Amino acid sequence: MSASKKLAANARKEANKTVYMARLVDNPTSPRKTRIMANVIRGKNVDYAMNVLKYSPREASEKLLKLLKSAIANWQVKNEGMRLENADLYVKTIMVDGGRMLKRIRTAPQGRANRIRKRSNHITLVIADRNTENNNNEIIKEESQN
Repeated sequence: MSASKKLAANARKEANKTVYMARLVDNPTSPRKTRIMANVIRGKNVDYAMNVLKYSPREASEKLLKLLKSAIANWQVKNEGMRLENADLYVKTIMVDGGRMLKRIRTAPQGRANRIRKRSNHITLVIADRNTENNNNEIIKEESQN
């Protein structure tokens, strides 16, 4: 491995230490239905998002709630000394991308066949702490002024 690749890899590792995410792959729900609930919790505090997902009647909300709890657990693993109550966690980004599509055939009138597309999706959820982001932004501003 060359020196530039090692530097890039180390920079990626350092950046990933402050990223708290969870992914759900091949969720057997249409991306369109899942995006409705994803748009509701995007940018909201974690407590608010958990309450919204817990009491929502939509099917996608159960999967998103489980994914949000997983992201919070990932935050706790990387921040062992900090308390969850003191952190101001929020949903930084949530992306719902189309997954693989199972293609099936249903019989139709007059000897024809209609195609059924059973869609799935991939969900990526990233949470962040507003307190540490504000501190990082202040440090960057101070460095740019000097």
